[in-house]
Amino acid sequence: MLVMRMSRHGTKKRPFYHIVVADSRYPRDGRFIEKVGTYNPMLKNDNPQRVTLVEERIKHWVKNGAQPSDRVARFLHAAKLGPKLEYRETPKKSAPRAKTQERMKLEAAEAEKAAAAAAEPKAEAAPAAEAPAEAAQA
Repeated sequence: MLVMRMSRHGTKKRPFYHIVVADSRYPRDGRFIEKVGTYNPMLKNDNPQRVTLVEERIKHWVKNGAQPSDRVARFLHAAKLGPKLEYRETPKKSAPRAKTQERMKLEAAEAEKAAAAAAEPKAEAAPAAEAPAEAAQA
């Protein structure tokens, strides 16, 4: 299967990536079919040289079935060359355990009660002030 992914270059602590089309069986920095862009994370977000893409070749490879990785798909969407990716939900493996989820729900409920109680005395203060005035009139 053809994939469009990033291949790391650069030195230690100064990464630089080539966006390449490769067979999915090849290693990340190994053999590739064609280089279709670059990504330099060391540059600021608004710098036009941060991500460079060869649009014609990307369109060609997408038409021929190359699947972009998640990060490359985000670059393609930003360049209006592909659809926006829907982010996957957090895997069940990394979700909190059942007891932790129950505790979190209880804490949220207690916080709501506390917020309601904090707002409630202000509402009750006005009727309480009227009650002694009514008792004085009677």
